[in-house]
Order: sequence, then C-alpha cells, then structure tokens
Amino acid sequence: MTPLFTSWSQAAWAALDIFLVAVLIYQVLVMIRGTRTAPMLAGLAAVALAFYLAPTQKLTTLSWAVSWVLPYFVFALIVVFQSEIRHMLADLGRRLSFLAGAPAESDAYDDIVLAANLFSQHQTGALVVIERRIGLRTHIESGVPLDARLSYDLLATIFRPSAPLHDGAVIIQKDRIAAAACFLPLSMNPLLSTQLGTRHRAGIGITEETDAIAVIVSEETGAISLAVGGNIERDLTVEQLRERLGSELRRYMAPVTLPTPFAQNGEDSDAAGDSSFREAAQRSAEPGADSEPRP
Repeated sequence: MTPLFTSWSQAAWAALDIFLVAVLIYQVLVMIRGTRTAPMLAGLAAVALAFYLAPTQKLTTLSWAVSWVLPYFVFALIVVFQSEIRHMLADLGRRLSFLAGAPAESDAYDDIVLAANLFSQHQTGALVVIERRIGLRTHIESGVPLDARLSYDLLATIFRPSAPLHDGAVIIQKDRIAAAACFLPLSMNPLLSTQLGTRHRAGIGITEETDAIAVIVSEETGAISLAVGGNIERDLTVEQLRERLGSELRRYMAPVTLPTPFAQNGEDSDAAGDSSFREAAQRSAEPGADSEPRP
C-alpha cells in the first residue's frame, strides 16, 4: 500500500506543479497581450537565440561579448521591464487580496456620486481617485495637500472650471480628500479608444499600477466613467455608478436623493450654476469643512 500511496501522491504533486506553471504562463500572456511588452519579448527572444548560438556555432567574437554581457543580463531585464514587473506584482496582490477578503469600507462615498451627477449635468471635467490597499503617497505629493473632510461641496468647489485646483486629480483616502491637482501616470495601452483624452488615460493609468478606483467625468460630453484594474466602464448612469462603487468597496450604498437638474436656458442657467458653486464654496470655507490638521 505504501508504494502505491507514494506514487499517487507524487502524481498529484506533479499535476499541481504543471497546473501552477500553466496558470503562471497564461497570466503572463494575458498581461502582455496588446501592450508594448509583446514586441519587447520578441526582441528578447532574438537576444536569447544569439546567446544560444554563440558557443554552439563557435562564434568567437559573439561568445566573448556574451561572456561579458551575460552576468549583467538579469539586471538589464529588471530595468527594461520594471514597469511591467510592477504591474504584474500589483495585479497579483489585488488577486490575493480578493481571495483573502478585504474588509468592508465603513466610510460613505455618496458625496462622490452626488458630485459626479453635478459635473455630468454641467459637463465639468473631473477625476476622483479612491485609494484602497495600495498607497498613493507618491501621487499625493505631486499635488496640493488638503487633508480635508470629503464632502460634495468641497468637490464641487475644487472642480469648478475657474478654480486653480480643477486641473489634475483629487485623491481620496477613506473619508478625507488627501490632495488635489495631482499628476497621474497615463495609460500606454494601445487598445484604448482614441476618443479617450488625457483625463481618462490618467484615470486608467493609476488603476493599472494600483488597486485604486477612478471616477471620471468627461468635459466634452458629461459622460461618467469608472476605471478599475486598468479597465474602464463608460457612459454610466448615476445609479450604475453608485452600484459599481458599492460593489468595488464591498459595502451597501443606500440610494440618496439627487439634486434637481439646473435649467439650461440663458442667463437663468448661468445664474443657477454660479449660485450653486458660490454656496458650495461658502459651506466648504466654514470651520470643520475644510482642511483639518492630522491628529
């Protein structure tokens, strides 16, 4: 019985070994498909072929070059593929976090939904990034630090077209706005639609490198989009945005009453918009609604 048990055990471990290697290769191919890594791997294969042929075909000069280059080849690969390696490790971390079960967010993000509705009505461009497990300190430091309580009024004030902080992204940590006017990495994915501008590519880019969520409102059309894990969902309604945020944050977001759309006729529309933004600025300037020192 013992030899049979041992053979079956060895066969099971061998099958598991093959399965894990196959999954690893498949995931790598999925990650590099349609990216700039694919042609780079083709060039890498040509270099590997040269390394193989050098000693076997008695190519003296090439063998000498290979003997000098080979010890540093691994470090060169790390430098060349540093971005792809970072994306791969971040994606692996996201998958492991999903399997482990991330704790439910306790903070409400209804203000983001309400603000997105306002921006969509007025066709105001906006980019809001919600930090999750992977920190965004580098990107926060690229903008203007606020450390202010998250509120609909403050978001409306920040993204007002005449506001000095409206360009760039707002980064949110839990229930606080960490910084505004932040610079984000642009996605280099060649499969993205050519209709997507810099704001959308920045929103996708930050979700490629981290597990953050990006809410994007188009300045041209007022369409609301959501970027997660390097993918973008476009033309979402306010209800769909609320459901998707609740799903990604793994919590229930109760429906809230949306503000009445502003009139779009002539001076009445301009006056209503200016009044709304003016009131938002006044409320966000009250004590406790703006920047607060860290405890």
